Parts: sequence; structure tokens; C-alpha cells
Amino acid sequence: MSPKSSPSQRVLLTGGAGYIGSHVAVDLLNAGHEVVVVDNFVNSSSDSIAAIEGATGKSLTFIEADVTDRAKMVDVLTGHDISAVIHMAALKAVGESVEKPLSYYANNIGGLVTLLDAMAEAEVWHFVFSSSATVYGDAKEVPIPESAPLSATNPYGQTKLMAEQILRDTAISDDRWSILALRYFNPVGAHPSGQISEAPKGKPNNLMPSVMAAAKGDIDKVLVFGNDYDTVDGTGVRDYIHVMDLASGHVAALGSLVDRSGFDAYNLGLGSGVSVLELIAAAERASGRTIAYDIVDRRPGDVAASVADPSRALDELGWSAKLGVDQACEDTWRSQKIA
Repeated sequence: MSPKSSPSQRVLLTGGAGYIGSHVAVDLLNAGHEVVVVDNFVNSSSDSIAAIEGATGKSLTFIEADVTDRAKMVDVLTGHDISAVIHMAALKAVGESVEKPLSYYANNIGGLVTLLDAMAEAEVWHFVFSSSATVYGDAKEVPIPESAPLSATNPYGQTKLMAEQILRDTAISDDRWSILALRYFNPVGAHPSGQISEAPKGKPNNLMPSVMAAAKGDIDKVLVFGNDYDTVDGTGVRDYIHVMDLASGHVAALGSLVDRSGFDAYNLGLGSGVSVLELIAAAERASGRTIAYDIVDRRPGDVAASVADPSRALDELGWSAKLGVDQACEDTWRSQKIA
């Protein structure tokens, strides 16, 4: 089954200068959509906009703004004749959310409510939301289906859980709404050109940037948080989805909005798990370098294993992940050498 497609649309992409957002922008442009990116550069750079246009040979419209600015969002939605919104602008580090929960609630929940309110005023009813596998908490069933019980083990996960409830309630309030939440598992990788990759500001919070920093010699060691989980080697197991596969999932979701109303959610994952140590080994193969690591205590809020059951996205959106962890490491390493 092929992914659902749609006629060319003018799409507002919030957070489109970020790691995942920039890859989604590439796929949207390549699919023939017009893209308006809004970003405030909290965890991204204006360099991403040039990289997107360089990777596609196409131009986009960029507006530096914050999604919590309602008047600005109304202006963008109406002034650019937006037909659909893909909302990715959010704070996303689990550890930081434990330390700064109020910042996460203010930004992630406040920004969503403001944006939805602005959309209603502008009469824009099609919405794709960047959710997360963290809404499954410490899942008892792995691989995890969309029907699994929802919970959260950290404030970041709570913001996604609350956001999905807000979206359900919003969809019920007016049948013009067509809303999809895409539950990401663990995005990794880079654009195959090497021009776009994950480049967090400050100390990296995610595993892949840390592994690559160690391979380059920018840091001495990777910190592995716990080796006493009930997994293949004691380290946490995650479903690492290549960011290009993740991007294509958004294009498929956008295409399906025209045929539905209400709220629904889909897993975006590979459907198989890789441990922290297995990911480090894959990065060593890609880079040709030895990567040192230290085992330290578990982080608050982490779970042993999180792996998607992505079969529903295949059945209903015509989407599936195609690229594995080795490809993700090779693409990421290519981007590191270019940078």
C-alpha cells in the first residue's frame, strides 16, 4: 500500500527549523507542498532554513515567531492562506523536563492551546501534532500498539499526554476539525546529503548526538544511564526510527486529513528495538572509531524498553519505516564530517 497523497497545500510548520522539523520541511517541499515555517530558534538555528532550501532546490517562507503569540499566529494563518498545520514546536528533553517542569507546561501546553485557538479564528481545521511514545509510560506490552494504556513517567511525557487529551476534546467540540497525533519513537539519523542533522544547542540530551560527539573526540565518553534493565544487555532498548522515515510519515498523515474528521493517533516507529550498547556498536561501524562509554545510574523517568507496533500506520496511512539503525548512523556520521 502506498502512502496517502493530497493536492498541493500551503502548510504551516511550527518548529520547522529544528532537527525533525527541517527534515519534515524537506519532504513536504519534495511532495509539492508550499511550506511556511515558524520557529523561535530556542533549540535550532537559522542555518537550517538555508540547508532545507539547499537540499530541495526549493524555497520556503520563514517567519521568526513564537507559537505562544496568538496575534502573530492568527496573522500567519490568515495572511498566508494556510490550509493545514503541522505542529512540532516544543521543548523535548526528558531530563530537563524533570528539572524545569513549569517551563515545559507553559511552552508545550500553552503553545498548543494558543495555536489551536488561532486556527479556529482563522478557520483552519486540519492539524498534525508531534506527539511521542512517552505517552505510553512504562508500557507492559512491547511492541506497543496505539490501544495500549496511556500514562507518563516524566513532565515531558505529561505534556504530550495532556496535549492529546486537549486535541480529543477540541475535535469533539466541532466536527470540522481533522486532527492526527503522530507518536514518535526515537528519531535518529540525518538527511543523506549530510546537510541537515541533529545539532542541539549546548550539551546534547539525546543518545545519538552524544555518541557522535564521542566518535569525533568532542567529548571523552558517552554516559550510559543504567545497565540493570531487563533487556538483552541490561541497557535501555528503544525503537530508533530514521528521521527521513519519520518525515515521510508526516506527508502521509497530511494526505489523510482530507478524508476524515475527529481525532486519531498513530505510532511512527521501525517496529524493532536496539539497546544503547547496540547503537554505540553501530556508530563504531559507521565511523570506524572506538567509542568509549561509562555506565552510570539510571535517569529519573526512563523506561526499560519502548518499541512501536507500527502496523496501523501501514494499514491506514500506507506508511512504513524503511531505514535501519546502521543507515541512520552512516548518515549521521556523514553529516558530522561535513559540519
